[in-house]
Amino acid sequence: MNKNKKYLSVRREINIINWLGLYTLYLKEVKRFTSVFLQTVTAPMITTLLFVIVFSIAIDRTAGIKGVTYISFLIPGLMMMSVLQNAFANTSSAFMTAKVTGSIVDLLLAPLGSVEIFTAHNLAGITRGIIVFFASFILLLILGITTLPVHYIWTIIFLIFGGFALSCIGMIAGIWAQKFDQLAIVSNFIVQPLAFLSGTFYSIERLPEFLKPIAYSNPFFYLIDGFRYGFLGISDISPYISLIILLGFNFILGYSAWYVLNSGYRLKS
Repeated sequence: MNKNKKYLSVRREINIINWLGLYTLYLKEVKRFTSVFLQTVTAPMITTLLFVIVFSIAIDRTAGIKGVTYISFLIPGLMMMSVLQNAFANTSSAFMTAKVTGSIVDLLLAPLGSVEIFTAHNLAGITRGIIVFFASFILLLILGITTLPVHYIWTIIFLIFGGFALSCIGMIAGIWAQKFDQLAIVSNFIVQPLAFLSGTFYSIERLPEFLKPIAYSNPFFYLIDGFRYGFLGISDISPYISLIILLGFNFILGYSAWYVLNSGYRLKS
């Protein structure tokens, strides 16, 4: 009896938010992608470097946009595009793999609410995006291809916003998809086209007038343009406008991802 009382006395109470569970799930997701570091971090870093090398060879080095060389203009867009793709891949693959292997049951039975699961997976997605960014940035900095950001705060803000947005999209896609083919559809026909057509490789000012409204309707444009402002101090629109638009965009995405997760859609059946 005394032994039982001893165990009861040290039993931990779970509050409204299970902080320990949230942190544990976050660590589990981080370890999941760091266990295949070559695939999740090294590969995107090399891809970014290859893009820079190819464009350096193909484009006249004297060519410039907004007072900087084309390669300098290109690098922030490439790094942000890599962040977006990897944040999406992290959450989407986490849910897709859990459903395919059946381990989603363990997640649903754990003492974790939808808020904890949502937060842990998104933080892991943001973390992967940030690690990929720093890996690419440090490599390009060592090679003398890029320089330090002009506005650190803006760089960090848009880096986090980008990681969060694509983590939410990845979560929705991972829950919706029932097989990896469906997940590839979202990546190949939604995420990648939006990333490539967001001003990564060009300034919106160079587009014909009738195409500009289409470009401005692409939320990825505001992520890349704001990030480029943080890195180079140049942008097509004010970073404050991008920030306001992205606040609304991320709120809608965040609520939508949480709602789908909380509903149990294609998770409990």
